[in-house]
Amino acid sequence: MDVSLWVWLVTVAVILAMLAVDFVGHARVPHAPSMRESATWSAAYVAVALVFGGLVWVGWGGEYAGEYFAGYVTEKSLSIDNLFVFVLIMATFRVPRVVQQKVLLFGITVALVLRTVFILLGAALIENFSWVFYVFGAFLLWTAWSQVRHARAGDEEEFHENGVLRLARRVLPVTDDFVDDKMVVRRAGRRLVTPLLFVMIAIGSADVLFAVDSIPAIFGLTQETYLVFAANAFSLLGLRQLYFLVDGLLDRLVFLAYGLAAILGFIGVKLVLHALHTNELPFVNGGEHVDVPEVSTALSLGYIAVVLTVTTVLSLWVDARRQRAAAAATPPAEAPTDARKDA
Repeated sequence: MDVSLWVWLVTVAVILAMLAVDFVGHARVPHAPSMRESATWSAAYVAVALVFGGLVWVGWGGEYAGEYFAGYVTEKSLSIDNLFVFVLIMATFRVPRVVQQKVLLFGITVALVLRTVFILLGAALIENFSWVFYVFGAFLLWTAWSQVRHARAGDEEEFHENGVLRLARRVLPVTDDFVDDKMVVRRAGRRLVTPLLFVMIAIGSADVLFAVDSIPAIFGLTQETYLVFAANAFSLLGLRQLYFLVDGLLDRLVFLAYGLAAILGFIGVKLVLHALHTNELPFVNGGEHVDVPEVSTALSLGYIAVVLTVTTVLSLWVDARRQRAAAAATPPAEAPTDARKDA
């Protein structure tokens, strides 16, 4: 896939413009977005991502467009899983809803920067060391197994402060409460940081882990650096609106961990097969390529779409059954006594 410099520049400019619209048009004035606002902007960002995929199709063909869409859907799915952690962080720090947009935009920006760094590093490794596909594949298989193990054990995900956050708490003077959307304030001639700064640190720390998980996954679907970058960027840009749109829906996606495990495991197997197909390790088949089948882009995209559809539908169905069962088990409230009958 030949991508000229001007195409890269235009793409980056569009992404920066979309971020600027978010910062200036939405987060500059703290407010809690309505469901209608969140739905409208979520649809707009998805539309932009789809239009970009159409441009890839026109410019470079259906194969590359399929790789982009598979990567975009996968990254979007992993982003939904990341929202669980964002919800935990917001709840732990009791972040006022009116400033949550600013926190999310900061997290998205940090995530985009970190993922760009990881993408460049991953592309350099793949270009020079083909055996890195074995590492990526093994990591994704382990991640998939971890998802299943935690889901089967019914582990409640909790947010734990890391060392950076604990150190910041010890060395910085902190206000007791949030002060609008400010991270630093001046009181009695002293500069104090607000809890919002620690929320930003927590979100940024979590983004590092998100980047480590997501980059090997998308490199299993396409090795084109341009498509990897674009899929990551467009999946992240609508995350703020998606957070407010599905805030009440997250707890109902009870099988999301299993769906993501199925997707990550599938991509892990695909990476291992690709590593065998391009094998250069001397202790594997004498350093020769191994004749194994490769998974097509069409199969990857279809598998991801089916898994996400089944996971979502099954989750909502089971959650509805549980709610009906809970309602049936709740005894009806006793009718109030009519005092006039006792008179």
